[in-house]
Amino acid sequence: MPVSRRHVLSGAGALGAGIAFTGAVGGLFAGHAVARPRPSGGYGPLVPDPGGILDLPRGFAYRILSREGDALRSGEGPVPSNFDGMSAFRGKEPRARGTHLVRNHENYADGRVPVPAVEGRTYDPAGKGGCTTVELDATGAVRDEYVSLAGTAANCSGGHTPWNTWLTCEETEDGAGTHGYTKDHGFIFEADPYDPRRTGAVPLTAMGRFQHEAVAVDPATGVVYETEDAFGPYGLFYRFLPHKPLRGCGSLAAGGRLEAMRVPGVGDLCLVQEAGTVFEGVEWVDVPDPAAKGTPTRMQDYGPLGITRAPKLEGCYWGRGRVHFVSSFARTDWGAAADHFGQVWSYDPGRGRLKLEVVFGASSDIRLPGESPDNIALSPHGGLMVCEDGEGGQHVFGVDRRGQVYAMTRNAQNIGTADQPAWGEFAGVVFSPDGRTMYVNCYTPGTTFAITGPW
Repeated sequence: MPVSRRHVLSGAGALGAGIAFTGAVGGLFAGHAVARPRPSGGYGPLVPDPGGILDLPRGFAYRILSREGDALRSGEGPVPSNFDGMSAFRGKEPRARGTHLVRNHENYADGRVPVPAVEGRTYDPAGKGGCTTVELDATGAVRDEYVSLAGTAANCSGGHTPWNTWLTCEETEDGAGTHGYTKDHGFIFEADPYDPRRTGAVPLTAMGRFQHEAVAVDPATGVVYETEDAFGPYGLFYRFLPHKPLRGCGSLAAGGRLEAMRVPGVGDLCLVQEAGTVFEGVEWVDVPDPAAKGTPTRMQDYGPLGITRAPKLEGCYWGRGRVHFVSSFARTDWGAAADHFGQVWSYDPGRGRLKLEVVFGASSDIRLPGESPDNIALSPHGGLMVCEDGEGGQHVFGVDRRGQVYAMTRNAQNIGTADQPAWGEFAGVVFSPDGRTMYVNCYTPGTTFAITGPW
């Protein structure tokens, strides 16, 4: 069914945001508790921030928890750059009200501020990516900040496991010898939010070597679903069947079987543009060589029937007995001025059914683009929070249960010039376990924000 479009302006003289959004979105949220139902249509217009950092609706406020280049509380070195995916965990003690944030750093070989190498937590000394952990006390103040994984590359997004660890994904296929790397990259690593020494820096090689983006774990079976953000050719959607499902921290290292999704008769998901489209009889095909020793996994031989691809597979989450995943570029008429349409798909493993739940697309007003959904998270207050990754001003958009889209925040930091303004994308949106605080990263300059208000 059609879903309303909202053009949300952030105040006089400020840049606006508009987005078209179609689909019956109730299925994305059903079965999730709503701590405090919020009126439909968002929280009101964005108010320009006098400090020029974040524009928010009236009544909301932000705090900067961490900034790239500042000193880590642990004394291990500076806070690394390129903040990306993130997850929030309850404090370690049973009655603790604090929060542990585990945050990715998508540093490639030219990363501005590398993740400091720490003994026992470093995979490849030449890698500049990894994860850091920010520990917050019951008041939300930073108590500690330290390296949880180092020596990896291009840690983009990942996923929260049922046993409360963070799976961080390398979005690269660079091998040993490239950029001075001493080891192959393109793996998933597990990071313990409470004691990173438990997980160390061990690549989960059976889960595949490719340009990983995000993962989601089926809490009933332990199957892990994985997205691939790749072009030339487009990436695949995978599932990993572990030998020791749901056995807790470190169990994924025991190995398993990696498969890729095939939708009979559909070679490219981006060609499907009608929300509500359903495909039955989805198949899963063994990946011939998960380690990609000679050929990238998406380019391997999947038999005469081929395989199903999608451009820029991004965010991934589990909800209502289904895995949901985002295709950020759902258009084929690429060009310099092309809008980056997007999709949200759901896969029901019990029925073997794939459904196009939602279609994002730029507004008909080309001055107000809303494009490229990236990191995505369920809100405990109902609906979704979606990080935009496109051109122009960058936003976190909310989508309520009716499917209305509203701007939750806008990055007001101009990191470009007066002639060529630029704003860093948002990433890693997540809520505190009690639902009172929304945390989100700004990729550049690397910044972690805590946003509070009348949720």
